[in-house]
Amino acid sequence: MSVGLCARTRPEQPAGDREEDETGAGRRVLTASVDVAHAPEVDAFTAAVVERFGRVDLWVNNAGVLEPIGPLAGADPDALRRHIDTNVLGVLHGSRAFAQHVRSRPGGGVLVNMSSGAAVEPYEGWAAYCASKAAVDMVTAVVAREEHAVGLRAYALSPGLVDTDMQALIRSTPATDFPRVGRFLRAHEQGDLNSAASVAEFILDHCVDGAAPVDGAAPRERTDGLEAVRVRVPDGTRRR
Repeated sequence: MSVGLCARTRPEQPAGDREEDETGAGRRVLTASVDVAHAPEVDAFTAAVVERFGRVDLWVNNAGVLEPIGPLAGADPDALRRHIDTNVLGVLHGSRAFAQHVRSRPGGGVLVNMSSGAAVEPYEGWAAYCASKAAVDMVTAVVAREEHAVGLRAYALSPGLVDTDMQALIRSTPATDFPRVGRFLRAHEQGDLNSAASVAEFILDHCVDGAAPVDGAAPRERTDGLEAVRVRVPDGTRRR
């Protein structure tokens, strides 16, 4: 696979890896620093990836933040705006860029927008996060309808509890701000977390190569409504 990767910052590359990156793996990997809240940066990244590799077949909108955490009554308005800029606008910009690209060339494509169980279950202290992930689900459902004719398959993927820095942030939050923190502490203590690698494998195996089951039906059989796009990584992948 050829891969285009963007994040807020680009990691420094060890000097010993530079030659190999330029002559070997670097031919298959393109990295960039991108603020997904700014559409021109997302569009420029898309153009760079297409120029390098010719086309994009899988697009994953993974950028997301959790803060501010705590009762909405005490939330800072600027923090709320930054949250929505990343979690909602970022997904809108990425989905738009990919849909435009799929329309521009033959063949379909797969869009995966990272969602959460918080999209459908209210968590006290997560007003912004729950709202943003509910928005992600609806954006995905709309794109699935709009782009069905050009072969774009869209999924709002709930990855379960994944062993990332976000989980560490949740566990460090006092119960006064997040009353359900105990559930996440217990999951960590029991080793009951998905790995990022297992989620990536699920995307490749079920969303790209297969037809991920969505509420008991294959996505190609259900083309409208939220039930047609919501997918959850099974609990059985957590210890892989």
